[in-house]
Amino acid sequence: VFPSLAQAQASVANEVYQELGQPSVFLFCPTEYCSSLCSPSPSQSCYLQTIGQELLPGIAVIWTGPKVVSQELSAELLEEVEAVLRRPPVIWDNLYANDYDCRRVFLGPYMGRAPGLMSRLQGLLLNPNCELQANFIPIHTLGTWFGSELGSCAHPERAGTPHPCLRHLCLPSPAGLPRLMGCSSSGMEGALGDSQGAQDGSYSPQEALELALRDWVAEINQQALEPGK
Repeated sequence: VFPSLAQAQASVANEVYQELGQPSVFLFCPTEYCSSLCSPSPSQSCYLQTIGQELLPGIAVIWTGPKVVSQELSAELLEEVEAVLRRPPVIWDNLYANDYDCRRVFLGPYMGRAPGLMSRLQGLLLNPNCELQANFIPIHTLGTWFGSELGSCAHPERAGTPHPCLRHLCLPSPAGLPRLMGCSSSGMEGALGDSQGAQDGSYSPQEALELALRDWVAEINQQALEPGK
């Protein structure tokens, strides 16, 4: 008999993690996975305090932000979550998710995330739209944002000191992103390379959207010329 739900969950997770040989990637989604589910707050949650204390250090913890679908992610919140969990979180980003309401499709750029965010995370997972083709702009602009985050690490005076977790991003490489979007590798390289923001560590959602739309139109035109499409 466990004295609390958190201790029971941590015990089971630790045992599975060790039984699997302590893999390099092992994700744990807590019952309180966003601020709105915490009582009274992430830093004062007895549940999260226990998870942070009992869960083995090699186990990563998923977090969605202030809400299940978070319009913004701030450095201050991530610092609070990291402190209580005793490790940087892995963000499960539901910005584009529409599995709870398929009438909703967000086609805007990746936005609302604080500059230098990746240096405070153990990783980032993007929960996309259910409609495959509707994910061109989300994934394309995420790639541009990621390029700007790498630029921030190249210029730490602009966004803080780089964190070792940048070696373990839950994001496909630039070579893999085109396969997810159905576009050419040259198109993705253009998105990451043409933007001055991606080079100097700044990110403009509007500029990222324009780059994505340019490449999406080019992809649509290319597909129209291919036989059988």
